[in-house]
Amino acid sequence: MKLKPKSIRPFIGSKNYTISRQFYKDLGFEEFIISHNMSVFSSGEFAFYLQDYYAKDWVDNTMVFLEVDDVRQHLELLKQSGLTEKYENVRCSEVVCNDWGNEFFLHDPSGILWHFGEFTIKTE
Repeated sequence: MKLKPKSIRPFIGSKNYTISRQFYKDLGFEEFIISHNMSVFSSGEFAFYLQDYYAKDWVDNTMVFLEVDDVRQHLELLKQSGLTEKYENVRCSEVVCNDWGNEFFLHDPSGILWHFGEFTIKTE
């Protein structure tokens, strides 16, 4: 069987749904409200579902990798945005250089770990 996917959209939880919704809007995502306890956040072709649901073990083990063209530029834009100062528990690393490329890490207000990465080797 050969799949022909159009998109992949992970579901992520939130400790405080209102704060998480604002965080992702401030991060630059567009929100589409599905119901009183779920929204889709998108940027270009990328999207994910944010739920008004929190299970500590699940959220503490959720990671999302977001591929970008220029990881250093994205890190600078993130630093300039002031999100780490505006939101409690939001923290950001410096760029880490790996054999496959470069990345930095961002924890959202609930603890979801985002990897912003740029591949320097072909991954297909």
